Amino acid sequence: MKQTFTTKQKLKQMLVILLPVLVTQVGMFGLTFFDTTMSGHYSPTDLAGVAVGSSLWTPIYTGLSGILLAVPPIVAQLVGRKEESKVSFSVIQAIYLSLSMAVLLIVFGFIFLKPILQLMGLEADVQDIAFRYLAALSTGIIPIFLYFVLRSFIDALGQTQVTMFITLSALPVNIVLNYLLINGIWIFPELGGVGTGYATSITYWYMLLTALHIVYHNQPFAGFKLLNKIHRISWEKWKEILKIGVPIGFSIFFETSIFSAVTLLMSNYDTNTIAAHQSAINFASLLYMVPLSISTALTILVGFEVGANRLKDAKQYSWMGVFTAVIIAFVSGIILLAFRQQIAGIYTNDAEVLKLTTGFLIYAIFFQLSDAIQAPVQGALRGYKDVNITLIMTLISYWVIGLPSGYLLANYTSFGPFGYWIGLIIGLATGAAFLSSRLYSLQKKHITLSTK
Repeated sequence: MKQTFTTKQKLKQMLVILLPVLVTQVGMFGLTFFDTTMSGHYSPTDLAGVAVGSSLWTPIYTGLSGILLAVPPIVAQLVGRKEESKVSFSVIQAIYLSLSMAVLLIVFGFIFLKPILQLMGLEADVQDIAFRYLAALSTGIIPIFLYFVLRSFIDALGQTQVTMFITLSALPVNIVLNYLLINGIWIFPELGGVGTGYATSITYWYMLLTALHIVYHNQPFAGFKLLNKIHRISWEKWKEILKIGVPIGFSIFFETSIFSAVTLLMSNYDTNTIAAHQSAINFASLLYMVPLSISTALTILVGFEVGANRLKDAKQYSWMGVFTAVIIAFVSGIILLAFRQQIAGIYTNDAEVLKLTTGFLIYAIFFQLSDAIQAPVQGALRGYKDVNITLIMTLISYWVIGLPSGYLLANYTSFGPFGYWIGLIIGLATGAAFLSSRLYSLQKKHITLSTK
């Protein structure tokens, strides 16, 4: 990364960082996307089981890995201050922390997974598939957490094209393994939806090993000598990472878990409704990759500018990212409205599931408009290391306002399962308004202080 002086230069640098991040995010999403779609073509029961399993795994993984999102602003600000010698130590401590979190998560799942699924009141076949899918996926928890730290380190240096390469090379590995393990091709057992759990786990190991090779051998990463020295655990550095990362992780958890909570609440509906809901959520998540990628790019760019004390440049990057996300959201919303039936057909051939999915996709249009504001704003706030207020705002928006609204609409109006989606839209829109006001006031405060 380098200092920029004009709007054109800033837009160019943002796109250079953003586009590989977007490809990476879509690729990472592709792992879940192909799990869902390929399971759905095997049977609606397998789709529902994988959907329930994903609804439990996604908020936990994204919440815990969100803690590790402290790495990009820490590294970006160190580089902005010309303190590259301190980067290696910070990243190694994040690796130690990620390994500890992964082990604790595995132990927690071993103890509590089956009781949690039993409490959900699922159909027996759906519950069995969900349990075995998550058990298979658990073999990849350690590598994906370690990879997340290495990916954050690579991205924070502005080398986002490297993680793009890793992800793109991993996708065909995952797709082929899915096909073999779902359908029982050649020497592989026929595992149905459960096979996608093993396929994704193996893919996680591939991504970690590839990242380790690149970080050790390729420049500029090798210059940091990340793997050349074993450091002792530094509780002080863990404290710094957790101080920034825990609010980020909980903020992400509050957002992702509300979608999972809705999926779990909808377990009272029939299997076709669950399958349709999950298919539509899956596609809405694909659209979310755009604002999420812009969010990641803004964390890196804003962190770099704040570290160099160029606060006006940080402000320009922040709102440039939000404006870009909103324009893309409008365009994709029009496309979704026009082709929602064809999109639903990607997920299922079942007529009833197809009809329900088409209905849910209408609401996905409004999801992305709110996401186009709140996700980039959150990314900018992380670049400032402003995370505590964001945590409170997301908690209120999603869980105090959004989920209760959805529950009331679903259970006490004629909207039925669509009521939950309206509640989600209300929560996301509220969060977008809250977070935008926070970013505006924070930037005003920073610039005022810098001119004194």
